[in-house]
Amino acid sequence: MEPLQLFLYLVIGIVALIVVITLLRSVRQVPQQRNDVVERLGKYHRTLQPGLNILVPFVDAVRTKVDLREQVVSFPPQPVITSDNLVVSIDTVLYFKVVDPVKATYEIANFLQAIEQLTVTTLRNVIGSMDLERALTSREEVNRHLSVVLDETTGRWGVKVTRVEIKAIEPPPSIRDSMEKQMRAERDRRAAILTAEGVKQSQILTAEGEKQAAVLRADGDRQARILQAAGQAKAIETVVGAIHAADMDSTVMAYQYLQALPMIAQGASNKLWIIPAELSKALEGISSAFGNLQPPAPPSERKPRPVATPDNSDAIEAARAAAAAVAEIEAETKAETAGVIPLKPAAPEPPQQ
Repeated sequence: MEPLQLFLYLVIGIVALIVVITLLRSVRQVPQQRNDVVERLGKYHRTLQPGLNILVPFVDAVRTKVDLREQVVSFPPQPVITSDNLVVSIDTVLYFKVVDPVKATYEIANFLQAIEQLTVTTLRNVIGSMDLERALTSREEVNRHLSVVLDETTGRWGVKVTRVEIKAIEPPPSIRDSMEKQMRAERDRRAAILTAEGVKQSQILTAEGEKQAAVLRADGDRQARILQAAGQAKAIETVVGAIHAADMDSTVMAYQYLQALPMIAQGASNKLWIIPAELSKALEGISSAFGNLQPPAPPSERKPRPVATPDNSDAIEAARAAAAAVAEIEAETKAETAGVIPLKPAAPEPPQQ
């Protein structure tokens, strides 16, 4: 092959390569949610939209490729001093998106770094006006303030700050220990208050129950005593009616007193009997009264007789003496049980006839 032909083939190959490169540079494919900023001879020309775009080779050049999707950036912890002179470490998370690729390209050199520095500065201004306790409990207020300041500043950069979040606020270790002790003391105080409230309610309910039980017991005792008194009154009324119906005289009553004497002597402490002088006189009167009595007639044939007559006056006097003797014997028996020997009362004078 001659040198001339070889040179011709080489020129044709170079031309073909240049044509291929020119075609490749003149066709630009832009994906969805991305815009390309195109410069012509070093000056902004236009913004390529998603799809297939034609450029002038060697004249038009793509300056930047801007992603229009929302992006998340986590900034490293930043030391911030609160109003009570405590240094806390704060982590922030930033959500933003580019709304104007041209401004994001030409208005600022590095908008991401600018947003980070603006966030740190604003955060120090906001936290510096709060104490530690308020800073820990006012995250929503801090986030809202940061969003307003960043959105107002980054608007002229073609960037929209959608959300700013404080990820963590870390106080110093000594402050954390103090806060844990305070929280533990607060929990103990609430537990003690709840326990005291429970004990109080329990005591109140117990007192109410005891009160109601005492009222019910008192009412039951009152009803029982009323019924018992009514029963005793009915029994006494029945006995009195039976006595009046049987027309008992003083001799019968004296005989009942004599029947009661053995029952009194049945006590275990009755070891000594002191018979008063009046008892012998009463026994003589009773014996004389029973000597003149006839067998009692049936109740249907019995006739009422006067109580105060010369025939039974001795029996009445004997019954009274027997009653006095029985009372004296009971008193002496009680005195012996208690260890005291009572003095014998003087004998009553006989009534004047």
